[in-house]
Amino acid sequence: MELTWRWFGKNDKITLPMLRQIGVEGIVTALHDVPLGDVWTQEKIRDLRLFIESHGLRWSVVESLPVTETIKYAGPDRDEQIERYKVSLRNLAAEGIHTICYNFMPVLDWARTDLAHPNADGTTNLFFSYAEFAYFDIYVLKRPGAREEWAAFRIPGMNIDRDIVAEADAIHANLSPLTPHPSPLGNYDHRLVENIIVKTQGFVSGNIREDDEHPLELFRQLLDLYKGVTKEQLRENMRYFLAAIMPTCEECGINMCVHPDDPPFPVLGLPRIVNSADDIDWLLSAVDNPHNGLTFCAGSLSAGAHNDVVAMARKYASRTHFVHLRSCEILPNGDFTEASHLGGRANVPELARIFLDEEQRRKTLTSHHSPLTTQLPMRVDHGRTMLGDEQRGYNAGYSFLGRAFALAQIQGVIRTIEHLS
Repeated sequence: MELTWRWFGKNDKITLPMLRQIGVEGIVTALHDVPLGDVWTQEKIRDLRLFIESHGLRWSVVESLPVTETIKYAGPDRDEQIERYKVSLRNLAAEGIHTICYNFMPVLDWARTDLAHPNADGTTNLFFSYAEFAYFDIYVLKRPGAREEWAAFRIPGMNIDRDIVAEADAIHANLSPLTPHPSPLGNYDHRLVENIIVKTQGFVSGNIREDDEHPLELFRQLLDLYKGVTKEQLRENMRYFLAAIMPTCEECGINMCVHPDDPPFPVLGLPRIVNSADDIDWLLSAVDNPHNGLTFCAGSLSAGAHNDVVAMARKYASRTHFVHLRSCEILPNGDFTEASHLGGRANVPELARIFLDEEQRRKTLTSHHSPLTTQLPMRVDHGRTMLGDEQRGYNAGYSFLGRAFALAQIQGVIRTIEHLS
């Protein structure tokens, strides 16, 4: 597999020379300075591509070319936005970039409640607490109907009796006296707003920027766009989008690979449609084209107890264009944490074997017109914060030393599998 790394552009505190030194081969990045919905010009793409290549690396994958909300909820300018998307795809292909990771999650990309959860060994990692997330939804966001939805919610794949609303109420009742804070919210509430809708979203081309003065109100306005949108309607909107762009993908040799929902269940009253084997079956058959494929994110999928990650890797390897090798651990109460890249429930070593076997299978294909690349790009993801990472201002989930350690672990796994094969 091609060893890649998500890099956030020329202003990233992690530099390309640093990545060369730890064995990175390909870069996963995007034009983060281009406003949502604007065309990615060939000139801007070329400028970044040449900058990456000047450091002995290649731009392997775009993550992400954002799908605007109006495409997701079928707004009045949907077709115009899809046409702009096609222009960006053609411009990327003209610069030799053919793998596009994207997501179809409404409003919110990945979500965690704690971005620095302490581990026994002194490292920290990302963590998701259902009680804290429900508290945020009911008491901070104050979303209409949130209490009733959480009362009916059951953690996917787990047969446990957990009263999440009561836990959220207990958090509210037991908060210590609030200390003064420049935000109109108290310290605890402010931290959840930062963790859930700002720090995980603001450093990419997303709906919320880190300098937004009123992120909570903006977030409520975005949620309002999806009032009445069901899972079936969102699926149809995704099918419409993919059907519209597939001719361009075929023309330009572009592989679209959707990222699974993270976490893999509906949140904040929003439907989510890529979080299980049934969802992926629907996605790949709704627009049955080899250019319509999957980013196999083992971390996102392993956060749901309903997902057998190894079985899913075997099933979807032939339609996978990009791999995220990480793992989550689900606690007995259903909360989940980012695990060591060699631990957790994803079984990353076995996943590496499956995708290395898939690469060998692709090398045997006789058709020169196959859209499948023979070397799958792979990146580690959401590394732990360790050895001073926390002092260097890295983006949440994207530490340097933690990810470098994970990359070394995965390199060892890959080389061992290759040696024993």
